[in-house]
Formats: sequence, structure tokens, C-alpha cells
Amino acid sequence: MNKRTKILATLGPASHSIEIIEGLIKAGANMFRLNFSHGSHEYHLNTLNNIKEAMKNLNTTVGVLQDISGPKVRVGDLKEPFELLRGDIITFLKDEIVGYKKEDKHYVVSINYPDILDKVKIDEYIYLYDGTIRAKVIQIDGEVQARIENHGILSSRKGVNFPNTVIDINVITKKDEEDIAWGVANNVDYFAISFVQNGSDMKRARKLLNGYKGKLIAKIEKFDAVENIDEIMEESDGIMVARGDLGIEVPYYDVPTIQKMLIKKANTKGMPVITATQMLLSMTQNERATRAEISDVANAVLDGTDVVMLSEESAVGEDPINVVDTMSNIISRTEDIYNYDKQSKFDYLDEFDVIQATVTKLADDLGAKGILALTSSGKSAVKISRYRPKTPIYAFTHKKKVLNSLTAIWGVNPIGIIKEAQASKMFQKMLKTLDAKGLLDKTGTYVATVGYPVGMPGSTNTIKILTPAEIEYYINFKEKKK
Repeated sequence: MNKRTKILATLGPASHSIEIIEGLIKAGANMFRLNFSHGSHEYHLNTLNNIKEAMKNLNTTVGVLQDISGPKVRVGDLKEPFELLRGDIITFLKDEIVGYKKEDKHYVVSINYPDILDKVKIDEYIYLYDGTIRAKVIQIDGEVQARIENHGILSSRKGVNFPNTVIDINVITKKDEEDIAWGVANNVDYFAISFVQNGSDMKRARKLLNGYKGKLIAKIEKFDAVENIDEIMEESDGIMVARGDLGIEVPYYDVPTIQKMLIKKANTKGMPVITATQMLLSMTQNERATRAEISDVANAVLDGTDVVMLSEESAVGEDPINVVDTMSNIISRTEDIYNYDKQSKFDYLDEFDVIQATVTKLADDLGAKGILALTSSGKSAVKISRYRPKTPIYAFTHKKKVLNSLTAIWGVNPIGIIKEAQASKMFQKMLKTLDAKGLLDKTGTYVATVGYPVGMPGSTNTIKILTPAEIEYYINFKEKKK
């Protein structure tokens, strides 16, 4: 594999066909995002079926992430767009109304979550139109009045942020519950939960899975999520640095340091982290990315992110395949100077973690061609990835669901399913599968990890070095007849 950092591409009108999805996979996409802020269940099912068909046609494995929209706070409908100027007053009512101009320099609107207005305090800020218009609260008396501090045009249904207010609303709406049920029924691999505030939000999301083994990603896009990050991570399978709303919820100049902090925490804990929003935004319309965007992707890679995400660029952009190809090239070149070999930088996660740390050091010291990781739950492959070896990681599992989940893990190439239980047959199947995919170098050395008893999660306890002679032996191995 020519890159280790994964690419998550959002699918949309410009990219949901089988032909384009196949092109995105060939260009370097490892996962696909279904954005449930838009589109019907029928639309997303058609896209999901196209992903499956593309996987089958290319004989490869990609992951599917369902992005749950969450309780996006918006202004109500307006009679007409408002041109708001510095010093204008905007009044927020609890009643649902059509917004109107009350008098010169005074406007009245409603929001779709009126209970939030009870939590707002004097001198707190309210941001309108997804952060482009700033207003400071000046009066609270059954309604909330705020003074506009910069020029902007507000239209119907635009987003509202309360960066100083703990809004404490249910982050999973009725629509979200129905969408999660759809994801469970259709076996998506990851669920991204929006506007998470604390660990309890993720517990509720987990309960809605009803025992389904999908992975939960907490989208970190609120200031209170940053403050509660440790408890959120305890209840999650991964996190996303969702820089869009996060850049409104916290001071813009704090976003880079928060990104680095979140990635470091995820790396230390051994869970995947996705860096998202505006990574190559200019390529939505343009053939080439800006130098700043290229540096942004490269810095996320160097920070240690597992995944970089594309949104509008791949969903509605002029040339989604070119965008993914560009991102792949940035990643590949940046990884030439990546900080590999982190065996000495982390404490062991548990008593078996010494196996994974040893495997990465052994493989790198030997100049091995690959690490063959047979994993029941996926955890041993994730732990190997945590130490960031230079050696490619080829993962084999007993269940397809586990294999798909590894598409979000740095450096892990999900290869195939192993049903065999006997050691010789397991090694044979792994090596033959690699060979069939054109990934096996029979002149090189490989390091394999397996667990006994076979199939028991967390039992990886054996390391085997496979020399060229042993590779030849296992490929041609035939069980003796009794």
C-alpha cells in the first residue's frame, strides 16, 4: 500500500454512481460517508448498494460511515432575507413565527429549539448563518435581544451557534433514531454522532444500536465536548475533529491546538481519529488545491490522524476522483517524513500489548515486507497500528464486519476472512490471499501474529517470523492423509 493515512470521502450527487465510486477507490478512498443531513433513506440505500457493487467489482474492502445529522439549531423561516448591520438589534422569540423586520434596525426571529433561549445569559454571544454573523446578548426578558456586531445577510433556516452557552439538549433527535435504525438494518460500519456534549450522549447512541456491533464516532464540534473529551472517549470507538462548527464554538485560533490535542489523545488511547472539514475545499470548483490546503492535509497526517475527510469536495465537487487522487498524493509524500516507530513513546494498554509493540519493532528491525495480523475482534491490528510501524500491516479476521471496521485504522490493509483453525492452514490461507492480490513478496520476510485459542477476542499471544523458505513451505502445504 502506498499510503497509510486513510481517506474518508463523502458521497453525494457528484459521486454516488458505481463508476465514480470505483474511481474514488482506485484513487485512494478507503471509506465512504453517507451524510444524513441530506437525502432520503431510499437515496442512501441506493448509494450503499452502489458501494457494495463497487467493492465486489474491485475485490476490495471499504468502510461505510453514516453521519447522523443531530439537532442542528436554525432560525425559522423569514419573510425575506435580512441585511444586518453593526448595531442592529435582533430579538429571538420562543414562539414559532415567520421572522420579520419590526422597525428600522430591529428584526425578530424564532429558532427551532426555543428552550435554549432559557439558558442564554447577558454578554454571551450568538452566531448566525453558521458563524458569519456575530451578535451579543444585551437583554433577557421572556425573549432574548442581541446586538449585531458585524455585517451579514441572514436568510431562512440558517444555522445558529451558542459558543458560550451549555445548551444541554438531546443530541439524538427522533429523526436520528430512525436513521440509526436504518444504519443497523443495513449493516453500516461506523456511526458518527453529531454535536456530542458528554459521555452520556454516546451511551445513549450505543443503546440505540441494540447490540449491533457497529462502531461509534463522536464528532467533537462543541466547546463542552472539548471540555468533556476524556469521558466522551471512554464511551466511543473513535472521534472526529469536526472543525466546521468547532471553529464557531471555540475561538478560531484555538482550533489548530485543539486538533493536535485530540489527535494525540486518540493516538495514545489507541482509537481512530478523523480530521474533517474544508481540507481541500477550493477543489469543489477548482482543479488544484491551494498551498494552504495542501499544508493543512500534510499537517494532519504529521499530527498522527488516522483518517482525513472530504465533504463538499467529493459530494458535489466538479471532479471528485481528482480530489481523492490529490489527497492521496499529499499523504504519500508527507509520509516520507512521518514519525514512525512509536514503540518507546507509549505505555502498554494491557498485559498483552507487549506482543503488538514487539511485533512492530521486530518487523521494522528485520526490514520485513509486511506484518500479518490475524485478529478476531480487530483489536490486535488496532494496537499494532498504534505503534506506527514502517512495515505495512495486512489484517485478516474471522468476520467481515471486523474486516470492514479496520478501514478507518492507520496503516492497516484489510485483506480477507480466515475460517481455518489449524496454524499451518491459517498461514497458508493468509499467504495465498496476499499472493492472489499481488501483495506477496516471496523473497522477503514477514512477521505474523495469531492468537490461541483461535477466535477468542484478545488472545493474540504468538509471533512467528516467516522466511522465504517458510513462505514456500506454507503455500505448498498439504495436510497428510491419515
